[in-house]
Amino acid sequence: MIDKIKASVAALTDVGLALLAFAIVASLLVGGNNMAFLGDVVGNITSLVQQLGNAGLAGLISLGVVLWLFNR
Repeated sequence: MIDKIKASVAALTDVGLALLAFAIVASLLVGGNNMAFLGDVVGNITSLVQQLGNAGLAGLISLGVVLWLFNR
């Protein structure tokens, strides 16, 4: 039961990362203003990185936790 849930979450995460990569590439190719259905993906990622950078040690720890979760 738990293994099936883990597999489902892993599959959804893979799909989410693939969609994120698609949105980034599409936004860079055609411009963020021309993609109303995807929004400003690159701007949101830039804002997230900036917020983590401004948070200092807490931001660095948060980034480490997120990276650890993705690498599991």
